Amino acid sequence: MARQERAVRTRRVVLEAAAKVFAEYGYSAATVSDILKVAEMTKGALYFHFDSKEALARGVIEAQVERSLPPQDLKVQEWVDQGMLLAYQLPRDPVVRAGAVLSSDALGREQYGSAWPTLIERSARTLAEAKARGEILAHIVPQQTAELLASTFHGVQLFSQLETGLADVERRISVLYEHLMPTIAMPAVLARLDLSADRGARLFTQMEAAQTKDAERQESALATD
Repeated sequence: MARQERAVRTRRVVLEAAAKVFAEYGYSAATVSDILKVAEMTKGALYFHFDSKEALARGVIEAQVERSLPPQDLKVQEWVDQGMLLAYQLPRDPVVRAGAVLSSDALGREQYGSAWPTLIERSARTLAEAKARGEILAHIVPQQTAELLASTFHGVQLFSQLETGLADVERRISVLYEHLMPTIAMPAVLARLDLSADRGARLFTQMEAAQTKDAERQESALATD
């Protein structure tokens, strides 16, 4: 168990180091040597987990989309939460930021893929569930709306990056939802939605607290055994 935990931690260190390098230099200019310097580990330790720069990029993208959000009473709130959490993480989590950079690389993504298909599929699925519950307007096509949000989100993110280095990305994404949701949600549902700029921060705190409790329960169970 201890060996597995060390392996998981080492893999995370490698991914975060790769993410920092990819976010700063982009995929083409980044080198494994740069990543090794940031990770402060040997080439053998790195290649034990990832056998190439391409595999590292793929690992960063997979890590960006692996986290699940807590369920809400409204499915359309879960849809909003997906974007608000991402907006919160972009300036703070190197893996999420690098995933955005890698997914926007027109040439590199042909080698390692992109987070966009997974994020759009998740978005469309959540919207479809919201529509089945009568939370959004009948004419809304989930796939089209998910793709529209992805492209608009990317534009807002890029604008925030250029203007403030992502310092105001949460506010700008909140404004995006404030303008978008009246065209999607049923009026009675719209009044119940939380579109505030600090929504992502509160979600992240809630998720971290739940993760800590789960870890404590697991440790307690192991000690009992």
